[in-house]
Amino acid sequence: MELIHSVFISAIFSIALVLYFLNYKSKPRKDRAESLIPTPPGTTGWPLIGETLEYLSTTKAGIPEKFINDRRKRYSSKLFKTSLLGQPTVLLCNADGNKFIFSNENKLVTSWWPSSVDKFFDTQNASKTEESMKMRKFVTPVLKPDTLRKYVHIVDAITRQHLRDHWGGKQVVEVYPFAKDLTFVLACRLLLGIDDEEAISQLQKPFAHFSAGLLSLPLDLPGTNFRRAIKAAKQLRNEFEVMIKRWKTDTSQSQGILSQHLVEINEEGQSTSESEMATRILALISASYDNVSTAMTFVIKYLAEMPNVYDAVLREQMGIAKAKEAEVGLNWDDIQKMRYSWNVASEVLRLHPPANGAFREVIHNFMYAGYLIPKGWKLHWNAFATHKSAEYFPEPEKFEPSRFEGNGIVPYSYVPFGGGAHMCPGKEYARIAMLVLMHNVVTNFKLEKVFPNEKVIGLPVLRPAKGLPLRLHPQHSLST
Repeated sequence: MELIHSVFISAIFSIALVLYFLNYKSKPRKDRAESLIPTPPGTTGWPLIGETLEYLSTTKAGIPEKFINDRRKRYSSKLFKTSLLGQPTVLLCNADGNKFIFSNENKLVTSWWPSSVDKFFDTQNASKTEESMKMRKFVTPVLKPDTLRKYVHIVDAITRQHLRDHWGGKQVVEVYPFAKDLTFVLACRLLLGIDDEEAISQLQKPFAHFSAGLLSLPLDLPGTNFRRAIKAAKQLRNEFEVMIKRWKTDTSQSQGILSQHLVEINEEGQSTSESEMATRILALISASYDNVSTAMTFVIKYLAEMPNVYDAVLREQMGIAKAKEAEVGLNWDDIQKMRYSWNVASEVLRLHPPANGAFREVIHNFMYAGYLIPKGWKLHWNAFATHKSAEYFPEPEKFEPSRFEGNGIVPYSYVPFGGGAHMCPGKEYARIAMLVLMHNVVTNFKLEKVFPNEKVIGLPVLRPAKGLPLRLHPQHSLST
């Protein structure tokens, strides 16, 4: 499931050398006939480390597409082989390749992530395919549009309060940490039903250790971020188990989306242990924490540096605000009216998808484009392969929201949320959170970047190098 895969993609690459010793698998044997069929063109690079260091260097520089484009020109426009994380890997680098991967989930390919990740979620003995399917079954009802539409006004109220608390009266703010905090508060209040600020703060402390260790070297030694993250993950799972038991025994209090989902599961007679559900809650919140906050940050970045885009978004959002009574919060119908704003957000996700992509493991030998893809190899789809390709997006480096008007996008070329059976079920959640923030920011502030040429870096996750500090120019006093 892309929701889970995407939060780990940067971590996977940043710990490649150590993961080799944890995850390396030998190439599978081929029968005599298959041994005569070539594997895709490309090189596996240096022994053990493959081409991981070059991938890392382009990702860290914020230009992961360079790794792909260089090899696409050298070998094939459709696919090439490489070696990443000590694993023989094939990268399919066009829209047809994305479609092939997304259309063959659990037929030719299946979910894959490093075994070190299992330590955080206590899934060492579980099938990755089975875990992925269970997670999707758990998450999809929670984040479906029919559920979320009832919570738009709550997202709006939380966002306005967070802006008042952290931006009100300030001349300069740092967007990236603000977005991380806002995303965590939204998750706690919407999903877990936690309203108490102190309780949220106490929960965020171990979560900060968990998040830091998730993107660190997998050295399970005393004093390392990895060891602290494992301990934090265990603490968080225990906290969530206590919450779940309380949800089961006390249904009188108004709770979050997850507690309501638990009631529905129980009424349907489905058996899910507190431990299993706690693990899935941890995975859900950690995925949204990184992906949604990154998307929010880059939306604000482009609003700050492109006055024409800011002005067009402001006109749309002021039109929505003026059509409502004073102090009435946003609702689902308002979200549907934010067409230009969503085009802007979509273009942001094209240029800066929160995660590069995800991995799959080949479960059966198969032929693709005349080449053999052996069982046991890994496939890697990468959003930058198509998002930054002139074949699908003319002048790909240009910020142009009009690309998303009408039906001009080639299918499977735009994949910030993945696709197929593993398309991220959090897409609607992210859309609402981003649009609500855009509305409240532009209707209250004009924005100016402190560092006009601030670089974007890609490790451990895509983000402005300095956290995106902005000067605020209030339109008026923030409403209470």
